[in-house]
Amino acid sequence: MDLVELPVGTGLLGLMPIPGRDGELADDLVQLAEWAPRFVVSLTGQAELAAAGLSHFGELVEEHGASWLHMPITDMGVPDTGFDADWPANAQRLRNALDMGQRVAIHCHGGCGRTGMIALRLMVEEGEDPQDALTRLRDARPCAVETEGQLGWALQATA
Repeated sequence: MDLVELPVGTGLLGLMPIPGRDGELADDLVQLAEWAPRFVVSLTGQAELAAAGLSHFGELVEEHGASWLHMPITDMGVPDTGFDADWPANAQRLRNALDMGQRVAIHCHGGCGRTGMIALRLMVEEGEDPQDALTRLRDARPCAVETEGQLGWALQATA
């Protein structure tokens, strides 16, 4: 599993592609469980999950003691109005976990654009300088935040 750890608050963000992307689904699921996140955030749609053999991913996550947040965003896209409406409560839960020293795993299909956008938004909401946060994020995951739209959404935290 290609999980990159990034300290945020007193916790850790785990940035990763969808489990099984490289053909080792069972191994990736074991490694994710061993990493022991408090939350696993899936940014992929249900069709992406199903295509990866993860139709019941939420159940698998919760069987291993983590909470699953399914927050789908279109590939290369930005959150829609429904996502935006739910974001304050979801972000608060994730930031609380990070502030308590817990782990939060975030994935999209490749672990880059959507994953990076959400990670950056959380980092900025946690009080990091936006440019410093983006630099630190891309030092850890060079492909993070793939479009100007994604960057713009993430930086709305500073508005």
